[in-house]
Amino acid sequence: MRITILPGDGVGPEVTREAVKVLTEIAIILDLEIEFDEQLIGGAAIRATGSPLPEETRAACVASDAVLLGAVGSPEFDELLPEQRPEIGLLQLRQLLGGFANLRPAKAFPALKGSSPLRDEVFEGTDLLIVRELLGGLYFGQPRGIDETEAFNTMRYSVSEIERVARIAFESARGRKGKITSVDKANVLETSRLWRQVVTRVARDYPGVELEHMFVDACAMHLVTNPKRFDVILTENLFGDILSDEAAVLTGSLGMLGSATIGGQVDLYEPVHGSAPDIAGKNIANPLGAIASAAMLLRHTAENATAADAVEKAIERVLGDGYRTADIASPGAEITSTSEIGDLVCVHAVEFANTRYAFHAV
Repeated sequence: MRITILPGDGVGPEVTREAVKVLTEIAIILDLEIEFDEQLIGGAAIRATGSPLPEETRAACVASDAVLLGAVGSPEFDELLPEQRPEIGLLQLRQLLGGFANLRPAKAFPALKGSSPLRDEVFEGTDLLIVRELLGGLYFGQPRGIDETEAFNTMRYSVSEIERVARIAFESARGRKGKITSVDKANVLETSRLWRQVVTRVARDYPGVELEHMFVDACAMHLVTNPKRFDVILTENLFGDILSDEAAVLTGSLGMLGSATIGGQVDLYEPVHGSAPDIAGKNIANPLGAIASAAMLLRHTAENATAADAVEKAIERVLGDGYRTADIASPGAEITSTSEIGDLVCVHAVEFANTRYAFHAV
C-alpha cells in the first residue's frame, strides 16, 4: 500500500510524524507492506515552489492508495488573495482526489469527561458520526466574486451530488445504530429543500434505517445539550464544517478528531484541527487526531480491522492511563509531549495487534 504523506504547515509535520510512526509499527507486527512518499502542500509548498499544491505533489497523490495530511495554513500568507493562500491547496487536493464524503466521528472517551465543558451526564455515552458532503455548496459553487463594495458566493447542489453522499451515510448507519439525522435549512434555502427531497427518496432503499430531518440551528443546539440522540448526522459542506468543529466539545478538544474523505479515486485522511501556528515546533500538539485518522486509513483503505482496532484501543488505553497533551489536561496536571504520546500509542497498538494476531493464528 502506497501512502503519500503531506505534513503541511504549523503542527502538521509534528502530528503526522507520530501517525506515520504508529503505521510503521503496526505494519511490522501485522506484516503489512506500506510505502511512504512525503510531499509538500500548503504554505510549505508555496515557500518551496510558489504553489500550494505543486505538480509533483499532485502526481504522487493520484498514484497512491491513500493520502495522509497534517494541516495547512500560516499567518504569513494572510494578506494573499483567497485563491493564493495555503488553504486553497487543500481544496484543490480534495477536488483532485474526488472524495465527496467526509467522515468525522466524535466519541466521548470516558477518561476525558473532565476535559469537556459539558456536564458528565451529557458527555458520557456520546458516539456519533458526521457525514459531510465535501465537493459542493458554498465552497465550490459558481459564480463567486469580490470587489471593493460587495462579495458573493453561490450555494449550489445537484441531485446526484446529494444522492451519492446520502448513500454513504445510510450505509454507515447500517453498521451502527441505524439512525440518520439529515441536517439542512429547508425553511429558507432552495438547496436545502432539494437536499431534503433527495435524502427522503434515498431512505426508501434503506428500510432498516430510521430517518429524521432537522434544521441546522436545532442540530447545533442538540449537539451540546443531548448529543446521545444522534447516531449519523448527514449534512452539506458548510453546515458539516461548522457542526463537526462544534462536535470537538464532545471529545474535549479538536486535537482528538480524525477524519476520512472517501468516494473518489484516492482516499484522504486528516485530523480535523488546523495548523495551530502558535504552538508549532514546541512538541506539545495533540497527535491523537492524526493517529485516529491513520486508524481510519487502516480500516477503510487497507480494509484491515485488526490493525485499525489495535490503534483505536491503544488511544483509549493511553487516555485511560492518564496521559494528556496540553489541550486536554486539567489545570496543574502533568503534560505529555507530542512525541511521547505517539510512543505510548505505538507500544499499546503493538500489544493489541500481537494479541489479536496470535488469537487468529490459533
